Amino acid sequence: MKQIKLLWLVFGLAFFVSCAPVYDPNQSIFLQGKTMGTTYHITFFSPTEVDKKALQADIDILLEHINDVMSTYRPKADISRFNTSDSTDKFSVHPDMLTVMQASQKLSKEFEGGFDVTLGPLINVWGFGPKGVVTKAPTDAEIKQLRTYVGFEKITLYKDGLAKSHPKTRVSLSAIAKGYGVDRVAELLAEKGIQNYLVEIGGEMRLSGKKPSGESWKIAVEKPVAMDRAVQKILEPGNNGVATSGSYRNYFEENGVRYSHTIDPRTGKPITHNLVSVTVFHPSAMLADGLATAITVLGPQEGLAFANKHEYAVMLVTKTKDGFEEHYSKAFLPYVK
Repeated sequence: MKQIKLLWLVFGLAFFVSCAPVYDPNQSIFLQGKTMGTTYHITFFSPTEVDKKALQADIDILLEHINDVMSTYRPKADISRFNTSDSTDKFSVHPDMLTVMQASQKLSKEFEGGFDVTLGPLINVWGFGPKGVVTKAPTDAEIKQLRTYVGFEKITLYKDGLAKSHPKTRVSLSAIAKGYGVDRVAELLAEKGIQNYLVEIGGEMRLSGKKPSGESWKIAVEKPVAMDRAVQKILEPGNNGVATSGSYRNYFEENGVRYSHTIDPRTGKPITHNLVSVTVFHPSAMLADGLATAITVLGPQEGLAFANKHEYAVMLVTKTKDGFEEHYSKAFLPYVK
């Protein structure tokens, strides 16, 4: 009897083993969640089986940490404590925030003030910040007064912190932090042995490798129209970070004048040119994020000249009376097919 039971046990184990799902490295794995006031989506292929729950937990912990350091909506975040402090002494911050601030200040100098993480008060007064929409444009006097404490040059960086020269100076990293989050998640995947992936947070992306079929990752750049969702162009970025900045959805009108949410730090006023979308490919999603914003500020002619001078891969879309027109930097041409 014991022998019969043993045979049945062996048979039962064989049955369950034979019915267990076999891992397929050609099958895509998908993760998604919420972070930074938006959502993230990750698609990847792995040569070996992955514990999805454990990996997602690691990703969520990482993104929560970045929020805990750089979210202006969290009072205890390093950035919030720096902003609410009236001290002009050196203020210690987490190395992650210092990394993003160093990249931001480098872009500010490179663009001669066309990129600025202290722009928050001007964004607010134009009605595009957390204080909500306005129906009346600020006066030149109001803008001038705010600019007494707005400006990247009012921030000094140290090895372990930063300082402001004016007590009212504030920092917001919304134009670059999502890209940094994308880079950190991509690095985490690489540490886990995952080389073929697409990471996206709030529209900013980083891609690596290919699909098991040998097919490259493809992305769609949205057509810059306010009332519709349509595709402007399908592209293959290769192993790059990707960011797109658009000035066509968020705006208000007063007396027939349309004010874009993109503020030029050099004037304190919204941009008025016809550049409506900028897409940047760069190995760093963080830098692609910041570059897309800065080149949008510069405008079509100055922005394209700047991209060519520094060999940045950039696609610009301008609005014309007949629709939209695409312009490419020399470094972007290999991606146009």
